Order: sequence, then C-alpha cells, then structure tokens
Amino acid sequence: MSRHITKTPNSSPRLLASAIGVAISASSVAHMAQAAQETEQKGERNSISLGATSITGQEQDATSYQTEKASSQKYTAPLVDTPRSVTVVPAQVLKDTAATSLQDALRTVPGITFGAGEGGNPQGDRPFIRGFDAQGDTYLDGVRDTGGQSREIFDIESIEVSKGPNSSFGGRGSAGGSLNLVSKTPQARDFLNGGFTYGSDQTRRYALDVNRQFLDNAAFRLNLMSHEQNVAGRDAVNYDRWGVAPSLTFGLGTPTRVNLSYYHMESNDLPDSGIPYGYSNSSATAVHVHDKPTDGGDSSNFYGLKDRDFRKTRADISTFSIEHDLNDNMTLKNTLRHGSTGQDYVLTQPDDSQHNVNQFGTVWRRANSRVSTTTTTTNQTDLFGSFQALGFKHSYSTGLEFTGEETRVSGYTVSPNSNPSCTVAGGGKGGQCTSLSDPNPNDAWTGSVARNYMGTNTKATSRAAYVFDTIELDPQWLLNVGLRYDTFDTEANTNAVPSATVKARTKLKDDSQFFNWQAGLVWKPMENGSIYTSYATSASPAGGLVGEGVDSNAIPTGINTSDMKPEETVNYELGTKWDLFHDRLSLTAAVFRTEKKNARVLVNSNTYENAGESRVDGLELSASGKLTEQWQVFAGYSYLKSELVDPGKNGNRLGVVTAGSNKGNEMPNTPKHSFSLWTTYDITSKLTVGGGAFYVDDVYGDPANTVYVPSYTRYDAMASYKLTKNVDLQLNVQNLTDKTYYDKAYGAHFANQAAGRTALLTTSFHF
Repeated sequence: MSRHITKTPNSSPRLLASAIGVAISASSVAHMAQAAQETEQKGERNSISLGATSITGQEQDATSYQTEKASSQKYTAPLVDTPRSVTVVPAQVLKDTAATSLQDALRTVPGITFGAGEGGNPQGDRPFIRGFDAQGDTYLDGVRDTGGQSREIFDIESIEVSKGPNSSFGGRGSAGGSLNLVSKTPQARDFLNGGFTYGSDQTRRYALDVNRQFLDNAAFRLNLMSHEQNVAGRDAVNYDRWGVAPSLTFGLGTPTRVNLSYYHMESNDLPDSGIPYGYSNSSATAVHVHDKPTDGGDSSNFYGLKDRDFRKTRADISTFSIEHDLNDNMTLKNTLRHGSTGQDYVLTQPDDSQHNVNQFGTVWRRANSRVSTTTTTTNQTDLFGSFQALGFKHSYSTGLEFTGEETRVSGYTVSPNSNPSCTVAGGGKGGQCTSLSDPNPNDAWTGSVARNYMGTNTKATSRAAYVFDTIELDPQWLLNVGLRYDTFDTEANTNAVPSATVKARTKLKDDSQFFNWQAGLVWKPMENGSIYTSYATSASPAGGLVGEGVDSNAIPTGINTSDMKPEETVNYELGTKWDLFHDRLSLTAAVFRTEKKNARVLVNSNTYENAGESRVDGLELSASGKLTEQWQVFAGYSYLKSELVDPGKNGNRLGVVTAGSNKGNEMPNTPKHSFSLWTTYDITSKLTVGGGAFYVDDVYGDPANTVYVPSYTRYDAMASYKLTKNVDLQLNVQNLTDKTYYDKAYGAHFANQAAGRTALLTTSFHF
C-alpha cells in the first residue's frame, strides 16, 4: 500500500501560541502593579526573559557572562582550578544572542562544528568537538541524552562544553569532548517571565516562564514555547515547533529535596535539502578533486519537493530525582530518567553525486527517509562532598549508573527513486529531476511513499562505577583524579528482504568492558589563577551510538567480535586559567594533543583491525565576563592542526578496498582556525548595545579531502532598551552582511547552507 505525502499544517504550535498569548495578557495585567512594588521593596533583579531563555537569580550574578563552577558534582573544583578546558555558555549569552537552538548557542564556542545528516546518519544535532564526532555525547543535567534530535533551548539555563576525551565523566564516546545542557528548575520565589519575538521571514516565537512557590519549601515552574519561521535566503524551507516543560520541587532549603520534571517538544518542518557539491570538470565520470557546493548562481535555490518532503520530530523526557544531605559535608542523590525521542522524515538529497550537476546542469531529487524511535531508561546514584584525611582536604564525587537503551530504525519506500540521467529539468521524470540554476519546489510529485517496516532494532545495556577527587596537597597545589569502569553490551537485529546473499534476519552483538581515567596537577601561584597539566582518556566501543548515527566503530557484518575492541583516545593538555578584575573576567589558554591510536580501519577487503591513528594538535584561548561594570565579553579562538596519521585503506560501504589513500589528510569537520567574539556595552542604565563576529576556516567534508565548505565570517548586532522596570525591547540582526555561507558539511553529495540576514524584535516582560 502506498500513500501520497502532503505536508499538513501543524495546529498544535498555533494553539500553544494562542494559549501563551492569553496567559501573557492576563498575567501581565494581574501582576504588574504588585510585582513592580515587590521588586522595588526587595531591591532584587528578577528573572529576565527574551523568548528563547530566561535568567534566574543565583548566588553568582545572573547577568554575567562568567561562570565560576559547572553544574555537575563530578567537577569537584571551581572551573579556575579544574585541569581541563571547559566553556560554559550562560543564560545571559543565550538571551543576548537570541539563540533558540543548540546549534545557535554553540556558534559562540570556537572549535565546534556541525555535520549534516541524511538517512542512515540521522537529521539533527551532529556536533564535532576538536575534530571528533560528538553525536552521541550530549547530556541533559548530567545524564546521557540519546537519540537523533534538533535540540531547543527554551527550557535550558546554560550549556557546558567539556573539551578533550572525558569518558571518565560520561562513559563511552567523548573522544573530543561532550556537551551538558542544564535545565531550568523551580526556585524559592515567585516570578513571571514571558516574551514574544517577531522577525523577518515570518518568524514568530512566544515563550512563557512562570515560577510559583507554595507551602514553605515547594515550588512549581512551567516553561512554554511556540516557534514558527521560514529561513532567510532559502526558498520553501520552514520550521514549526512547540514545547512544554513543567517541573516541581519539594524541600527547597531543607536537607531533603525531591524534583519531578517533564519535557515535551514536537516539530513539523519542511527541511532544507542542502546544496550539491560541484565538480572540477564536466565529464560523465567526473570525481571530486577539491570541490565546494554549487547553487547554479542563486543561493536561495531549494532542491526539495514541497509535495513530498517533510520532517516530524518529538521528544518526551521524564525525570525524578531525590537528594539528601547526610550531613554538612556529604550529599546522596539518585536520579531516575525515562526518555523517548523520535523522528519521521522524507527529504531530498540533491543529486547523490550522480553527475547530473556537471553533465546537464540538473539535480536528481533522491529521496532519503527515516522512521526512528529511541527509548532510554537511566538510574544514576551519586555521593559527593568533602572530608579531611591524612592532613589533606578532599572534594569528591562517586557514583553508580545503570542504563538501558533501544533504537528502532526503519523508513519509507519511495517510488520512483532510481538513478536517472536528468537530461530534462522542470519536474522531469515524475518530479525526480530539477534545474540546478532554477529549481521549482512546487513540481508535482507523481510517485508514492509507502511505509517500509524492514529495519534495525538495536539494544544496549551499560553499567558503570566512577569516582572523582580533588586533593588539596597544600594551598598552592591541587591533584585532580578520576576513574570510571564501564560495561557496554549491545545487540543489533536487522530485518531485510531475503535474497541469495542476504538473510531475512541478521543478529550482531558485542560486549565490552573498559576503564577510563584522568589526572591533572594544578599549581596556584595566586588565589585567582592556576597553571595545570592533565591527561585524560576515552573509549568508543562498537555500536556506541545504538543505531542513531554512523559509528566510526560500528558493528559490521563479517567480523569476529574479538576484533571489535573499543577505540581509545588520549589527551595531553597544558593550560592556565585566571580570574581578573576582582574576579569579574575569566581568561583561559590551553595547548593540547589528542590522539586516537587504535581506530578500527580497513586493512584488506572485509578485514578490519584496530590499527588506525588520527591526531589533533591545538591551541585554545577564551575570555568571559566583565571588562568593566558596563562592558561584557564572551570570546574564544581555536587552532586545530589535524592529521589522519594512519587511516587504513580506502573502502566502499561493503568493505571492499578501493584505490587511493587518505594518509596525511586533514580530519573532516575540523577547521584549522575558528574565532568567536560577542560583546555588549551598557550605554545607560536602560540602553545596551552589542555585536559579534564569528569566523570558521575551510572545513573538509570527507577523509579524502575532496569536498569542502569555504571559510566564512559572520557579523551580528543587537540593541536592547528597558521601557519600564518590567518590559524590555531587544533587536537582533544576525548575519548583518547577508553572507552566503555553509554551516554543515556532509561527507559526500551536499552541504547545508546557513540563513541569510535575519532581524528579530523581542518584547519581554518580567515580574
């Protein structure tokens, strides 16, 4: 049975937007006078919201770009005394830059790029940190957040970026680092924040953040979001999503705290199909040599089909945690989480490198599809605190973790979806072909899209024990150590249409055990600074992405499980950190070498060994905080010199050796230079202006270094004005010069183009 796909309007965001609008209007009138009076009496600065995010009062200045300590108890020292590179994107930076997604937010952190997805490698966030794929290394409040997603930040307080191998923190993966998203939680006070954003390209965003304290020590918090937009400089593309995140805490300010939270988000998009790579010559057998995307002379060209393409996603995450102070120096915490994420899409992969671009000036609209669901259940128990022993002070954290994960992946049968020679554009061959220079997204799709239930079901179980300790040897010397032991068992069951060479069902499995550790020595020549050296490891077992991505160490057919050793990565780092200007400004610098020495590579046809090696030598600089009381800065620079030292032999998807060698090439998605600067200045107590510059060097999409996206510099600007004590206006202009650039490179076929000039005007209130 086949069905014709036509994207239908998603009414849920519009209903939610209306609900938020009603809540904003009613609540504003009811609370304005009372809240303004209470604010003046208390002399406090309440939470500030700008659609995307809100800032809540903490012990540290909530409006500062500086962060003194990470949220996770596994960081057993303040950041200035932590012997590794950690960047925290705080709430105020998220607000000032008008970030609404994880990718938006991480633009302010150099050394991170994003890769593109298709069918096998899912659409969604695919970050690369220091050149290593971190697709499976995102955490939510310290718990691994699996599943292919495009993450929103309407319920996020800050984002913590840990750079360098850190499997001792989170377990498998993390070869280049990891991301931890910190959720908004109930506070022991009342506030009401909201915002609505209107912008170019029909951007409409509504957000509400309300917190209410009840009884003496309980509080409820609710975050709502609705977002609709087209994309500047891109034809046809649009995004439509909504989310809700309630949370409830009992025991605030008492020795026992209980928290319950739920997060739900849905999206319904017409996704961007990207721009195909061009060719250095125009022969029918052309191969990529050093080629970048080509749009036929019009950067707004969209090569997909409005009548066929769609992407729908959802995320549901429920969390229960209980925390008890056993005494003044010891706390026990248990976290139980169940999460389910899914996505469903058919999208165009422009031309699939079939040479229509260079031969005929046309593009084949190859259809990629995916239907996937990932469920995860995690229980994590932590004991942390401090004690004195043998004359040394210890700040420690230890714990146990148990996780079960399952991913089901299938797709659609799209017909026709052959490899046509697109000699004719204009919707030729049933809509499969279009013009490179003048595509028509409204071409009629005369084919069919039918659900295909053949696919793969992957299950994984992991168990871990870990311990961290910062030992104060004397007032000037600190020793930071961490150790983690993991077991990781995975099994993949694949259903396929049986044939002479393919079995109806294939079962593959692997069981791994591995230790990871870290050690760092910190010297504090002054109280406000440190110089450190550190060593850290990571391990990536076979099948570590649990079916939600393309593993560098995947479970293939035709290989003995004894050969599937975890890939190991090590990091050597020397750095220094200083808090200057009365601890208002944090400066960091680090040099490092990251090496993966036993990557699984092809040595002969269908023969793999853990013998590959890749290496990144780098330098990172950062500054965050206040230069003066009026002037803030959030900036960084990254230099990454990457090399495929021993990539093994080239091979195709079937594991057959092909010609050529990638030895000595740069690693994909690894810019040599990248830089970001965001700064604001309070001209008066009411008026703030700011701006940013973001530079990323050329990025190769593939290990052969035959396709790449060019370097770019993007400029942003903002201005905000306090109309009253409770109402603000903020104007953001992103990509001021309307630069055409690409922010995601795929290993073959295409790259994703970023948005053009975008203007956003936000009205926000806070009571």
